Amino acid sequence: MCKGDIQRVLKDRTDDIVMYDVPKPIQSIGIAAYEASWKLFFDHNPPGPDCFSLRDIQIVAGEDVAYAFGLLIIGGGDAQCRLTLGLRRVDGAWKVTHEHHSMPILPG
Repeated sequence: MCKGDIQRVLKDRTDDIVMYDVPKPIQSIGIAAYEASWKLFFDHNPPGPDCFSLRDIQIVAGEDVAYAFGLLIIGGGDAQCRLTLGLRRVDGAWKVTHEHHSMPILPG
């Protein structure tokens, strides 16, 4: 369940995280910019049981780097985006260093 706990969101990210997102700003560099993007998200999407769900997650990991990808369902299925995470082992713990969200452009 998405609780809107920004500190929980930031906990496993690196200080130099890079995020590419769907809404502006489409690129956030550093933990402060990453945090600002999430605050903007929570301002427009109240936390709750249908805030997020993940589907078709695949994880590939080496000794010190990994990536994961799949689908991120937002708002109980109202919006779906592709999710890619890059991770690095830092002091023995996995940390997200790169996060990428993208939405397909559907023919209208």
